[in-house]
This record gives sequence, C-alpha cells and structure tokens, in this order.
Amino acid sequence: MVKARKYVVKNHFQGVPKLSDYEIVEEELPPLKDNEFLVKTEWISVDPYLRAYNSQINAPYDQFSFQIALVQESKNPDYPVGTRVVSHKGWCDYTIINPKLQSDFLDTVYTLPDLKGLSNSLALGAVGMPGATAYFGFLEICKPKPDETVVVTGAAGAVGSIVGQIAKIKGCKVIGFAGSDEKVQWLEKELGFDKAINYKTADVAKALKEAAPNGVDCYFDNVGGELSSVIINQLNVFGRVSVCGSISSYNDDLDKLPKASIVQPALVFRQLKVEGFIVSRWRERWSEAFTEIITWILNGKMKPREHVTEGFDNLFKAFTGMLAGENYGKAIVKV
Repeated sequence: MVKARKYVVKNHFQGVPKLSDYEIVEEELPPLKDNEFLVKTEWISVDPYLRAYNSQINAPYDQFSFQIALVQESKNPDYPVGTRVVSHKGWCDYTIINPKLQSDFLDTVYTLPDLKGLSNSLALGAVGMPGATAYFGFLEICKPKPDETVVVTGAAGAVGSIVGQIAKIKGCKVIGFAGSDEKVQWLEKELGFDKAINYKTADVAKALKEAAPNGVDCYFDNVGGELSSVIINQLNVFGRVSVCGSISSYNDDLDKLPKASIVQPALVFRQLKVEGFIVSRWRERWSEAFTEIITWILNGKMKPREHVTEGFDNLFKAFTGMLAGENYGKAIVKV
C-alpha cells in the first residue's frame, strides 16, 4: 500500500486564501485496476486560476493544478513504469490515474513532451498550459502584425512574460506593465521589452501615452480593473484585446467588485475587438505551440524563467506568494 498526501480545500476563500482553508489529508491508495497507473509527483504548478475557480466548485474538493509525475506502477500499456506524465491531479505527492476516466479538460493527462534536453519543469510553464495560453491567446485572438504596438499586463508572470517575448519574435513593439521596479528592469534588460512600466508608482495613462504616442494595437489582459480601462482607452481603431484573466479582482468580494472607468465609447468609436478565452479551446493543438516554443528557447529567442519553491509542505506559501506577485515567470513547487 502507498500512503499519499493531498491538499483538500475545505472552504470557499474569503479574500486572500488562508492556510486554514486547507487540510492536508493522508490516505492509503488502493491496488491498481486495469488501465490505471500510480505516479509519484515531482513538480506542481501554482497559478491564478486556482483562486478564480474556487468559488465555482463545491467544497470540500481536492486542490487541482497541473503537475509532472513519474509512473511507479502501471496496468496501462500506454503509460509504462518510468514514463513521465503531465496531469491535472494537483497538490498531492502520489496519485492513481486512469486516462479513460478523463471527463473534461481539467482531468487531462498526457505524456511529458520531448523537451530536447531542457528542464522537465518547463512542461508546467513555457512548454505547458501557460505557454499554450500565451501562444494561442495572443496569436489567434490578437493576430499581431510586424511593427504594431502590443501592451501586456501581468507582464512578469508566467503567461505575460511569454506573450511579450512572442510579440517581439513577431516584430512588434512591446510595452509591459508589472508591479515592481525590479520586474520592470528584468522585462527591459533580460526579455527585451521596449518599455516596462510599474503600474503601482506610475501615472499609467501618461506613461502609456509617452511609451506609445501613436496608440496601442493589441492588448493582452491578465489583470482587469482600472488599469485595463486606461489601456483600452488608448487603443487604435480596430485594436484587439485578448482577455486572459482578471487577477486584480480574484481576491475581492464578488458582490463588491471595484468600479472601473467605462470603456464602451472606445469599443464603439474605435471598433475594437475584445475576446475572452480559455486555453482548452485549442487543447488538440497544444503540441503546435510546444514545438515552436521549444525551438525559440533552444535558439535563444525566448528565455523562460521559473520561480521555484522547494517542498510539498510549502505549496500554500508558493500559491499565496504567486497571488501577491512575488514570482518572476512561472511559479512552481519541487516536491
């Protein structure tokens, strides 16, 4: 028998998640049945959507997220012992997977992509769900053209940092918003953003006007709120907005959300396109994104960055740290 530990969400979060909202449960896993395999977790992802989905799921529930694990025992010929898999089994150290019981996107499981010698952990970031989010959410919705001006919020995060780099690869001028001067320096000096702005200290409207005097063509929105309203009001005619998330309000009371400036006049008179998305829309095409992103990393056009926390017992700390913006790039936990 294998003893497994997992994080169970006991409550719907009120504001910032609290450790008391979780319980670490130990359980003995049953013997394998046909088509099942046992995995030992190696890496676990922490992401903003874990906070966003909390209010939509009945508690208690096992804390889901993407993870990388090694097959220890198997009764499934497609996943022999020694195979590494990416699944959505979340915050647990051991678990049993039956691919034939995968009912929706959040149950997904697939063999670790061929990373061409890169770190396996990238399959949770640039060569995982966040990379696919950046790739398809930006290219399919914004459809950027060379020399256009692109703005990215949450630019130092897992998705935003990849979007900005893809925009540069596609020949665009890129402006990123982040929450500290250190992140601004990283975006400009390491990732090659044309301009990065600290939204916490800058006069956002003025700073954006100075950085993009001819207006903005594409906006990749990770944060929502007043910052997004300011940016949308500086979009050019036929500008495109790809709405990925709204992390600025994830911890807010859903009945008392902050007010933001109206954007409808800009939408109408500048004939803007605003489209939200969930990356599962392109699930069958993720491998396309992974192949191209791996090539970009290997030839030096893209520099993925990981914010690594050590230890299964530090998962909650890594999660709330990410929500507070402590991470540069992808926040992951090494189990």
